[in-house]
Amino acid sequence: MSIAEIKKTKSNLIAWIEQLSDSNMLMVLDGLRNAKSDKDWWSDLSEKQKQHINEGIDDAENGRVISSSEFWTKLKDA
Repeated sequence: MSIAEIKKTKSNLIAWIEQLSDSNMLMVLDGLRNAKSDKDWWSDLSEKQKQHINEGIDDAENGRVISSSEFWTKLKDA
């Protein structure tokens, strides 16, 4: 990513954050900002969460995936 692209992305993110009114999204973003990058998040997950992630990886590795557009169509129809 070029310096110009980085500046444009930052500007777009700032504009988007300024218009946010969803407190849950703001909390997620604040959590990301305050996250410690030197800690391995995997160890904080429950065994059930790890199992779900590993199942998703297995699905992807074995071709059991759908496109994002198909996902959103299915979600809207549900």
